[in-house]
Amino acid sequence: MNDFFAGLDVSTQGQKIVVIDLQKNSVIYSDSINYDLDLPKYSTLNGVIRDTKTGVSESNPKMWIDALHLIFERLKTSSDIIQSIKAISIAGQQHGLVAIDKDGNLVKPTSKLWNDFSTLEECEILTKEIGGSEQMIHAVANSQRTGYTASKIFHMYRNERELYDNTEHFLLVHNYINWYLTGGKIAMEEGDASGTGIWDPVTKTWSKDVMKIISDDLASKLPMVSSATKSIGYISNSLANQYGFNLECRVDAGSGDNMYSALGTGNTEPGTVTISLGTSGTAFTILDQPFVDKNGEIACFCDSTGKYLPLLCISNMAGGYNTFLEENNLSHTDFETLLTHSDPGNNGNIIIPWYSGERTPDIPDACPIYFGFNYKEISKKSLARGLIEGHVLNLFAGFAKMPVKPNIIHLTGGLSHSKSWCQMIADIFNCETVPVRGEGAALGAATHAAWVWKNENGFSCGLSQLVNPFIIFEEDLRCKPDEKDVITYQNLFLLYDALVNRIRGLEGPDPFKLRRKFF
Repeated sequence: MNDFFAGLDVSTQGQKIVVIDLQKNSVIYSDSINYDLDLPKYSTLNGVIRDTKTGVSESNPKMWIDALHLIFERLKTSSDIIQSIKAISIAGQQHGLVAIDKDGNLVKPTSKLWNDFSTLEECEILTKEIGGSEQMIHAVANSQRTGYTASKIFHMYRNERELYDNTEHFLLVHNYINWYLTGGKIAMEEGDASGTGIWDPVTKTWSKDVMKIISDDLASKLPMVSSATKSIGYISNSLANQYGFNLECRVDAGSGDNMYSALGTGNTEPGTVTISLGTSGTAFTILDQPFVDKNGEIACFCDSTGKYLPLLCISNMAGGYNTFLEENNLSHTDFETLLTHSDPGNNGNIIIPWYSGERTPDIPDACPIYFGFNYKEISKKSLARGLIEGHVLNLFAGFAKMPVKPNIIHLTGGLSHSKSWCQMIADIFNCETVPVRGEGAALGAATHAAWVWKNENGFSCGLSQLVNPFIIFEEDLRCKPDEKDVITYQNLFLLYDALVNRIRGLEGPDPFKLRRKFF
């Protein structure tokens, strides 16, 4: 009997499915859907319906369901493995909001996504009404951010009261997909619930204080939160009949995409850190106990295994870099060549890369700052080095608040294919780095489905033992820190930190004096 398990990543721009063979420790099928290209009737750009003036970023949940059917249809016609899939798990983009009525219909045709910034006023009201940032962090172990679900529900209550009243269940993206897969099961698990801004990952309860501010009846509209280590039901009869799934195919509880990205990059034990280098940048690790950042800049999340996943997210990573390449008509190779003509530390010239506001530190109105750069230093080579160093220093500034000293950093995302980026992170973080080749959150979801199924069926199975055979490292890009450059970047970080503090009106050393001292 074949041991096949499926993982589906329902991301912002598309969907990706991975099917693994547990006996052969291999991926036997993968496929992806791009919403813009494959489902043009929804008129999305990068999977989103956006109004930049108001900060609205939404999608039609029916698009996700249509994509699901496309993926299943292609899987059915391409092979006969669908009937041998024993369990499926969903990785969903975090923090969004899907509202359904008592009959399971959407209460509005579009749903706010994680990158919707139209609810800033609601975040401010929630924080003020609970007694300030410190009290909010005490209530839910996190600050209130526009990306989180709480402000989205509150926005509906304040501006679309009829829709709020008609809502029977508030769900997250992967909960909605699970509801559809199972034919109506309402469930939420601890990992994704952590990012709602309503559920406290420390006490593992919905916050009565936050709910009360939003609405007296909110508790009745929120799902029960259960363990992420169990399945919630079986594939529906209709989907089984339509596509050939076995009726015994289980539907895993699922989780957020970050939780499953940890698994998909081999991050299953404390000491391993995953850094994702995409349009935004994230860094996360596994801890046995929750970590609550008093400033609320490091997210306090549960993971998908019963542990915790402190997570840092910065808004700016690849965007500034890619724009620099485009504006200067440079290739990735050209950029790497420019770096060879400049020295680490860049003579104390720093770019603070807050190109589109910033989440960490939490400054929505932030803009980039260029520090140093005398007449002769305003050159492509100096700007190129300042750019890459600034991006990594910005990431490290947030990461430094985490209570972890990494043993190894696993890199993923587009920029992880660059030797320069890998080495820069190794030097600034003073830790070995290695990119992970693979299927990311979809692979994490598939391996989680396998882990849950095996344990529910009496086959005791360690998670690391199951995940590790699927992780492939890009050994030619593995980098160890250069001791000389580590010292240079320690000094540069002191300068960077002093400069940021000065900009934010905080106390600290004089950045001009530090620049003279070190460079």
